[in-house]
Amino acid sequence: MSAPPDRAPIPELPDFELLRQVGSGGFGSVWLARNRATGKLRAVKLIALNRSDTANPAARELASITRLEQHVQQRHDHLMEIHHVGRTDEFFYYVMEPADDVSGSSASESDDYRPATLRSLLDEGPLPIEDCARYARQLLEGLACLHASGMAHRDVKPSNCLLIGGQLKLADFGLLTPSQPLVSRLGTRTYMPPDGQMDARADVYAAGLVLYEMLSGQPAERFPHLGPRAAELKTDPTAARLNRLALHAGEPRAEDRFADARAMLAAWDAPDDRSNPSRRLLASTVGILVFVGVVTWGALHFWPTSPEQTSGHPDQVESGASASAPRVPVNFITEPLEATIWLDGRQLIAPNEKPYTTPCTVPDVPAQPARLVFRRDGADDLPAGRIDFRTTRDVTAHWDSPPKGE
Repeated sequence: MSAPPDRAPIPELPDFELLRQVGSGGFGSVWLARNRATGKLRAVKLIALNRSDTANPAARELASITRLEQHVQQRHDHLMEIHHVGRTDEFFYYVMEPADDVSGSSASESDDYRPATLRSLLDEGPLPIEDCARYARQLLEGLACLHASGMAHRDVKPSNCLLIGGQLKLADFGLLTPSQPLVSRLGTRTYMPPDGQMDARADVYAAGLVLYEMLSGQPAERFPHLGPRAAELKTDPTAARLNRLALHAGEPRAEDRFADARAMLAAWDAPDDRSNPSRRLLASTVGILVFVGVVTWGALHFWPTSPEQTSGHPDQVESGASASAPRVPVNFITEPLEATIWLDGRQLIAPNEKPYTTPCTVPDVPAQPARLVFRRDGADDLPAGRIDFRTTRDVTAHWDSPPKGE
């Protein structure tokens, strides 16, 4: 196939005819190709062997693909399968299945063909909740396979989640390494955790942002704002559970996240024992709405507590609070963000001696009733009422333009 005169020549590969380029990145390009012997369409990634800079992406990609073949012994339904690896004098390349077309049909030689990725779906807005749940599971299953093999992907993002036969497959293993908490600048900055430690917990962080984008339809930079989708947390248990999973995965501190995708998947699969799946609507004196979720980290346990005594200012420490109450993890999120959290007049402080600020997962909230207040600079206090943390693991509150000074 000859190239138009204003374009660079199309590379030559043994056994494959490159039809046209359908993707590109910082380290290579992806082409739609036809196998000359079978006529089958394939996707081929090319990485140039000769570069003027000091980086050697071809060697890094080859090392990563070699690790993948060595450590992931069996084909996985939600990891991109690599059919062939080769090189020419100019390129290192590998051959894969082509993604579906964005229309949902199979790949074709049509000039209109565009590979379907999770990114292309998200460009149209938030996904239906059932699709969010399905793709979340498929992403986590593929990622869990890598983590079980001791590998970290290091570049989890929507554009690396391809749809093939309607199934999500995690692709682009060019940054695959053994999972070690080493600081790295390689990856996509938007999906990198604040500490820059690119290991399994970094993959969890990125997966949490991907779940957030599917659920909210907003870019990862907006995490954890839910926008119009926030209202569905009140009525849709699946949406609320996905939000909890994304919040826990997207914690800024590595130690507060899931250890790896296997733990994240286990949390998603944990039974939900609450008999009433609907979310409770909590009213405040300033007209806010608070939607309360359900536990997803395992079956709920109920503990007896002494009768609660309340009096005086709503921030007053309650005399019935029990110092020996079991401790449970609770997610807190507010709109706007950066609110501090006060239980029975006491501010919640993290181990680093800084106040917890929303959004966050507080790992050791006493499992008993407490009066909850959110505080934010420049706004009136946001009282969320009396919350029973024996049965509640998530609180989402919204400032609704309360009048100043009242």
